[in-house]
Amino acid sequence: MNYICIAEEGERDLIAKYLPNCNWPVIVTGVGAINIIQALSELPREAAILNIGFAGSANFDIGTVVEVTEVRLNHPNVTYPEPTLMLKPFDDGLWPIAQKKAICYSNCDFVLQSDYKDCVFDMELAFIASLGFESVSALKIVSDNLSLHAYHKITNGVQ
Repeated sequence: MNYICIAEEGERDLIAKYLPNCNWPVIVTGVGAINIIQALSELPREAAILNIGFAGSANFDIGTVVEVTEVRLNHPNVTYPEPTLMLKPFDDGLWPIAQKKAICYSNCDFVLQSDYKDCVFDMELAFIASLGFESVSALKIVSDNLSLHAYHKITNGVQ
């Protein structure tokens, strides 16, 4: 089975805009690690997961469509051995042409500043990818340049 995962109901509009021909079932997970684990832990690991959602970036323009190639946790104050999780290209003909390919750093809180450039920041993808699904792909739309105010404005009320 294949699933689209979005963090919040307001991101459902992204599916209609960027994946209009995709009819996979949609799972609204909620924001953050605990919500991801609770929403997805019972799915079969043979499932293909497509995560679409908003993300911040220090330097990509707002509205940039990013295909995520790999995901890591963001912990800028400490260094410890941790795997980088590689994502699968989404190749069933439904994928829009991404403007960028980049790394995604997942966080446990909204990122308001970072020295990392040419990447995106979210709060779910590393947790999705770490659950061991056969295939995980992600499309992120830049909603802000590390501004909570801009995020709320662009996402039109997504909380």
